[in-house]
Amino acid sequence: MMEHVHLAAEEEDDLYSGYNDYNPTFDAEELDNDAGFQQAVRTSHGRRPPMTAKFPGTAVGGRALGTSFGSRVPMASSMGRPMTGAVQEGTARPMTAVRAAGYSSAVARGSAFDPLGQSKGPAPPLETKNEDTPEEKMKILERKVNDLIEESCMAHGRGDLQLSLEKAKEAGRKERALVRQREQTGTADHINLDLTYSVLFNLANQYANNDMYPEALNTYQVIVKNKMFSNAGLLKVNMANIYFKQKNYPKAIKFYRMALDQISNAHKELRIKIMQNIAVVFIRIGKYSDAITSLEHIMSESPNIKTGYNLILCYYAIGDRDRMKKAFQKLISVPLGIDEEDKYISPSDDPHTNLVIEAIKNDQLHQMEREKKALAEKFIMTAAKLIAPVIEGSFAAGFDWCVEMVKTSQYVELANDLEINKAITYLRQRDFNQAVETLKMFEKKDSRVKSAAATNLSFLYFLEKDFDQADRYADLAMAADRYNPAALTNKGNTVFVRRDYEKAAEFYKEALRNDSSCTEALYNLGLTYKKLSRLEEALDCFLKLHAILRNSAQVMYQIANLYEMLEDSNQAIEWLMQLISVAPTDPQALAKLGELYDSEGDKSQAFQYYYESYRYFPSNMDVIEWLGAYYIDTQFCEKAIQYFERAALIQPTQVKWQLMVASCYRRSGNYQKSLETYKNIHRKFPESVECLRFLVRLCSDMGLKEVQEYATKLKKVEKLKEKKEQRVRSGRESSARGRREGSASSVSSPNSTPPKRANVGSSSPNSTPPMKANVFLPETRHSPLLEQGRDSGHSSHGTSAKGERLSARLRALPGSNEPYEASSQRDIDASYVDPLGPQMERPKTAAKKRTEEDEFADEELGDDLLPE
Repeated sequence: MMEHVHLAAEEEDDLYSGYNDYNPTFDAEELDNDAGFQQAVRTSHGRRPPMTAKFPGTAVGGRALGTSFGSRVPMASSMGRPMTGAVQEGTARPMTAVRAAGYSSAVARGSAFDPLGQSKGPAPPLETKNEDTPEEKMKILERKVNDLIEESCMAHGRGDLQLSLEKAKEAGRKERALVRQREQTGTADHINLDLTYSVLFNLANQYANNDMYPEALNTYQVIVKNKMFSNAGLLKVNMANIYFKQKNYPKAIKFYRMALDQISNAHKELRIKIMQNIAVVFIRIGKYSDAITSLEHIMSESPNIKTGYNLILCYYAIGDRDRMKKAFQKLISVPLGIDEEDKYISPSDDPHTNLVIEAIKNDQLHQMEREKKALAEKFIMTAAKLIAPVIEGSFAAGFDWCVEMVKTSQYVELANDLEINKAITYLRQRDFNQAVETLKMFEKKDSRVKSAAATNLSFLYFLEKDFDQADRYADLAMAADRYNPAALTNKGNTVFVRRDYEKAAEFYKEALRNDSSCTEALYNLGLTYKKLSRLEEALDCFLKLHAILRNSAQVMYQIANLYEMLEDSNQAIEWLMQLISVAPTDPQALAKLGELYDSEGDKSQAFQYYYESYRYFPSNMDVIEWLGAYYIDTQFCEKAIQYFERAALIQPTQVKWQLMVASCYRRSGNYQKSLETYKNIHRKFPESVECLRFLVRLCSDMGLKEVQEYATKLKKVEKLKEKKEQRVRSGRESSARGRREGSASSVSSPNSTPPKRANVGSSSPNSTPPMKANVFLPETRHSPLLEQGRDSGHSSHGTSAKGERLSARLRALPGSNEPYEASSQRDIDASYVDPLGPQMERPKTAAKKRTEEDEFADEELGDDLLPE
């Protein structure tokens, strides 16, 4: 039948053509004039079956129709529209409705055109869902549970672990309420198992993230034991990880193996990772043979860098040399799976290609490739340094074997770095000559390696105080690579020792321009500014350095010292407080705090920090002296005795400490003990005038017979002392006269030979010793404990500001209550001087104080000697 169906022509442009036409057959107004219709009404013609379209082979095949469906000529008003109800001879029936949507005969009679029926008004509102039904309530509750799970995950992503756990718990509570509602309404079959699994899994994860391991294990156990959850056995890996964190290694191995049994061979990568975890656990418990079995299987199935490195560690632990070599060869042959760097080099001058290459040079994929390669090089270098001393008879032969293996692999550039590490190993073994010889081999290599080797050589010669060679190799390193910050820093160091501070500062600045994170250059620049008395700029350098090295005690000390030099005691105290928070047992920092509080007049705080310093380092003479003087000042002479006795133990040849002990006994009223102490002092130091004076006074007041004997000895000693002083004065006068005569002769005779400079060991009291060339050691390798004499106002002869304060205090000690005021020997009283008075000199520290020049910081051994 479909062959008679007439489709509308697709080429017609007007979609609405023909809608205004109508078939006269359906024109009810013309029925009165329709002869066929009228005949059918009047006769029985209308009761006959309706005539249909003419089809071949039917009963009405060739008979003409006597009605309007037949051969009637259409009316003029029909406009030739084809009939709908019947199809004429040779005409296909059109696929149109009897009445088009929105169109009727009334349209042509003036009604409004409204094909969409908009004149009927807006559509009625949609029916609102009834949320009171149990099903709707449960759907809303499901959505709330899902939202809570998402919020928990988002909080964990932000690092808010506590909030993520609270959200996970709330989701668990709502999910249990949902399950109860399902059971009460009899729809338990519709329980969402996926939602239950998600809630429990997220809750277990959040418990583990918050280190609540027992709760996490219990939650995982609920999931694993529920047979309705598919693939729940994989969670045993998470449970094994928790046991590993708890150091319950046997259970960790058990659960790893249980998880491995439930994973099919199709998941090869997952099985490999679980086996790696098993091997790591075996290594932790010392079962290297079992770990080797797992690692060898992994290297045969899916080799990777970490597994190869761990395998070398296991072979090293059991001492298998041959297998160490084989494992190292496997390690350097592991494919990294990254592209070559040549891909990022533009092959042409095409601007579009260059833009693409520039875009991908620093994209995340290339960064990941670089990180992966750097990690592989780190593992190979560490493995080579580990096995080199043991795989051959000597570590040098072992390093040579490793270098040869690396040269034949894809890591050719690591061979030079291994050679440099060989030199560092020589340094650790104190074999400086071999280290220098090894580094000198790189003088003819490429610029990068040559610069690194020359930098290390410069550093070595600097430590050996061969500053000329250090300067030469620093120049060589700079010539090979001008942008090497370590080379520029070493060059600045060599200039610094020649006291050309301005030029040294320029080298340090250039090093910082090339590498703003070069902390050694920044530290040295601060010290250089300090030498140039540019304290504000030095402070700025150290504050910048503190922003990089937040917990560096040396930097904090320098900042505190600069504030002290700028006479800002409050800031100095604040920075020293930060220093002792980082190094709470540093005695010099504590002593410095005590000194600053003492200068501010806060004796109680000063005593607290001096006492703490004494507890950690009871051999600091400055601290011992201050504590002893503090107890004397506060009238607790008995407590001062222990400090002066310790000072006498540290400096047994100094009579002053023993005299202080005897004086403390005398002040506390223990005259017998004081007399015994003075007698012991006289036996050890028979020429001590102060000791004899005290003995004379004590014996006189106590009515002892030895008074005349000690008085005779006192006179003899005083005469000897006067003769020595006369000889010293005459020697000074003669030397001064000789210098005047020599200067006069040099003026009168210009060709005369100038006088020789006095030697270091000259006995002339007025001769000035030559300035000592100090050694500049790396500042960052020393604790502030060694910095007690740095830039704090101490002079070379020990008359510091603190010493002046102490001496002033000791001079001002009251003497009116002394039991010797009524002594009859006025001649002795006139010449008597209390040993705690002005003649007492500040004791020299037992350990040699570092001078201000010792603050100089060089490149760290661990940093500078690493290849750049």
